[in-house]
Amino acid sequence: MILTISPSMPSGDITAPPSKSYAHRALICAALSVGMSKISNIAFSDDIKATLNCLSALGAKIEIDGNTAKIKGINGYSHFKDAVLNCNESGSTLRFFIPICLLSDDKITLKGTEKLISRPLSVYEDIAKKQGIFFKKDINSVTVKGKIKPCRFEVKGNISSQFISGLLFALPLLKSDSEINIIPPFESRPYVDMTVAILKQFGIEVEFNSFNIKIKGNQQYVPRDISVEGDWSNASFLYAFRESGANIRIRGVDMDSSQGDKVCLEYFSALKNGKPTLDLTDCPDLAPIMFAFAGLNNGAVFTGTDRLRFKESDRIACMQEELAKFGIILTPRKNSVLIDSTDFHAPSGVIFGHNDHRIVMANAFLLCKTGGKIDGFEAVKKSYPNFFDIIMKAGVMLNYET
Repeated sequence: MILTISPSMPSGDITAPPSKSYAHRALICAALSVGMSKISNIAFSDDIKATLNCLSALGAKIEIDGNTAKIKGINGYSHFKDAVLNCNESGSTLRFFIPICLLSDDKITLKGTEKLISRPLSVYEDIAKKQGIFFKKDINSVTVKGKIKPCRFEVKGNISSQFISGLLFALPLLKSDSEINIIPPFESRPYVDMTVAILKQFGIEVEFNSFNIKIKGNQQYVPRDISVEGDWSNASFLYAFRESGANIRIRGVDMDSSQGDKVCLEYFSALKNGKPTLDLTDCPDLAPIMFAFAGLNNGAVFTGTDRLRFKESDRIACMQEELAKFGIILTPRKNSVLIDSTDFHAPSGVIFGHNDHRIVMANAFLLCKTGGKIDGFEAVKKSYPNFFDIIMKAGVMLNYET
């Protein structure tokens, strides 16, 4: 589907959407608790729906009321047998649920798109091999059978923090203690900090020191009623408008949040005032909007970019292709990207979304400056389904084509 954006900017008050990362973690902890929890202020994006569907498949009882989910926790593992979990396109869901599935000794299949299943799962494959767990990866699914055993796990810190978080959900429920040793460099640590913080809210004891995490076994999740905080990763697209001159006030984000993407404010300021070198190691989700904003301003060098090739799309190649239409030159280097903008102009053709929500929103930001068309705008359903409705209500001129 194609969306035409006329040159226009939002104005007024806009509330940032709830954090998808926080919601994933809170919903999983609630489902692993013994009793009833209530998680409020949820945005039911495609990724969050995938996590809810997987929790239901494992036996959690879920009742949705507006933006709130009431969750009765999974009672034992009897529902796990032959369960089929549809992770859709959610990397967090797939990587968080594999260790949870290994709490049971039953065969479980996790399904997803070909793109999702192609993303690295080597950490879990290695654990399965060492512990004698059946692990089979096909084009559209992963099948596991076997029970994870407590031990000292070695995890590379530069693959994805989602593997560490996934283990953290399951290990407290094992009969004895476990330990995760993280091999440096440790990338995206703020996401692990978030996992640990939410685990503690649900009564789980974790000792986290630098590159080592100690997890007591035989613990029990305690049900909680909590509200999901605002999402800094998606709020960054709103702040890009504000920092480029739009008269908007952004509400709903916590300035004291542990979310790593809060650094967007510092990065936008640096990009407006020079051609900085900025590190995306701990905030890879900011990459598309930072590339676009740098191209609109003075350019930049971004480091810590290698993992961007393994997201919903190859975000380096796809942003290189689309930014070139605006006259913005993206030059890939080893674990870095150079952005130059010498001739910013209206795009020389239709912009493509590459089925990647963050690429769509980053290019939509630029189209609000120049006008133009974007094909595949509906990809925002993955994380921020009402993004275009919100900016249209705030004054951005949009025209939908079917």
